[in-house]
Amino acid sequence: MLITSVHNEHIKELTRLKEKKYRDQSNTFLVETKHLVLEAFKAGLIKELILEQNEIFPLDVPTLYVSKEVLKKLSSMDSPSRVMAVVNKRKDEEKFGEKILILDRIQDPGNLGTIIRSAVAFNIDTIVCSPDTVDFYSPKVVRASQGMMFHIPILVKNTEKLIHELKNQDYKIVGTKVTNGHDVREASIYSHFALVIGNEGQGISRNIEELCDEYLYIKMNENCESLNASVAASILLYEINNK
Repeated sequence: MLITSVHNEHIKELTRLKEKKYRDQSNTFLVETKHLVLEAFKAGLIKELILEQNEIFPLDVPTLYVSKEVLKKLSSMDSPSRVMAVVNKRKDEEKFGEKILILDRIQDPGNLGTIIRSAVAFNIDTIVCSPDTVDFYSPKVVRASQGMMFHIPILVKNTEKLIHELKNQDYKIVGTKVTNGHDVREASIYSHFALVIGNEGQGISRNIEELCDEYLYIKMNENCESLNASVAASILLYEINNK
């Protein structure tokens, strides 16, 4: 089937997926570029493949062909890819595993996507986002994760309540701050733990900070006051994974 009009009802419906409320209502979202579409396909999540007219990308899924004008309408990129897909959200059960990453109010989509990518790279079992963390199905997050969001459980939970539950199950809650913290290179890491990464500008919220059993910091040049949240998270996850 070929659609050439941006006023087509199905295209209008798909365009709405650029907005969070429609992604939540449909439990689907859009992904762009061959790499991300292929990662979604590997995870068995593609609902509909969208290809520019005459593009060849043979996947065994329902396929819709559209004009370049329609692709531009659907795309959130300056230069639209010739390959897109409508993807089903993962249905993740609340099985947390031994290594949990808790994200407290992360706001930048690029940071969140990079953190997700690093979490997969360094063997985190589950990511938990606070309700006020940026939507991890937004296009910028999906692109920044390089498709790794399809390969790790990501849950949205009341993080304060969850931390109380984890502490009752003997998880150690590890926060991040310079004062009263341990150099991550020298710290002991527990078999069951939850590492908390805080907001880019404000860090971990006070109520969460008070629930942490200990704190880690990254030793660095004194002329540098702080690191980007995704950079700091990646370093911490790398060091913890190598314990």
